[in-house]
Amino acid sequence: MKKLINDPAKTVDEGLAGFAAAHADLVRVVVDPPFAVVRADAPVAGKVGIVSGGGSGHEPLHAGFVGFGMLDAAVPGAMFTSPTPDPILEATKQVDAGAGVLHIVKNYTGDVLNFETAAELALAEGIEVQSVVVDDDVAVKDSLYTAGRRGVAGTLLVEKLAGAAAQRGDTLDQVAEIARTVNSRVRSMGMALAPCTVPHAGEPSFDLGDDEVEIGIGIHGEPGRERIALEPADRIVDRLMEPILEDLPFSKGDRVVLLVNGMGGTPLSELYIVFRRAAEILSERGIELARSLVGSYVTSLEMQGVSITLLQVDDELLDLYDAPVQTAALRWGR
Repeated sequence: MKKLINDPAKTVDEGLAGFAAAHADLVRVVVDPPFAVVRADAPVAGKVGIVSGGGSGHEPLHAGFVGFGMLDAAVPGAMFTSPTPDPILEATKQVDAGAGVLHIVKNYTGDVLNFETAAELALAEGIEVQSVVVDDDVAVKDSLYTAGRRGVAGTLLVEKLAGAAAQRGDTLDQVAEIARTVNSRVRSMGMALAPCTVPHAGEPSFDLGDDEVEIGIGIHGEPGRERIALEPADRIVDRLMEPILEDLPFSKGDRVVLLVNGMGGTPLSELYIVFRRAAEILSERGIELARSLVGSYVTSLEMQGVSITLLQVDDELLDLYDAPVQTAALRWGR
């Protein structure tokens, strides 16, 4: 195993320290204990707070999306491990300005249970909390760590649009409804060319032959729909797009945001090859490509692979997507 680390047990802590030093204008890191990455100017008077989080290893999710127009706090757990309720509660308290707090939770059993416990503890302290669980992955219904569909790259879009709604001054009920609407309209599916290695494990998280790929992989390396021989990029994109388009379903005349997301070890040049074919498929079906986003945003350490996400949008959701955002990993309009 070759990694730029000092001690596998300190990987998350030292990474967060570096993140805080690099982005001190945007965030502060609460370290006495427990860990939380908090928007530098939080709590913002009169504004609904938004908290998300989950296991580390998926950077820039979630800490990279803390800032103006998006998250108010992110709670990183250990590598690929849910944060415990205590830091989630601390983050909730740090961002509460009296307007309530929304928890955005990826659908993994540990995340759901620990965020539920933190919400109950926050309520006992007089903080109103609502939760939205993201389950955008169409690959499989149940997986190693989930009951129901997994929350994957669509989480980014839920956080962006809900964050914009909170920034413009919507109430907690309104922000939560936007998050639920986005979740109901977003679908994703991914694949892996090669696994990642979790530092404390010291070995690949799963095995793939030199000529094999996994279709429908989860962001922790969970099995997908099928393992097949490597094919040309266009054929792999066809395999990912077909179940996404059929699931909602997406129809002629729809407008969509297309997110092509790298899993951590995929060159940007290859992501654009994937985007090219995905955009062709949308055009062939009469679906309007309203907005585009390409890059590695919801990763799995150095896993080689890609995921594709489609969000069906209307004028309001497009306005929220376009609204100014200023975070370490996503910024425009400000």
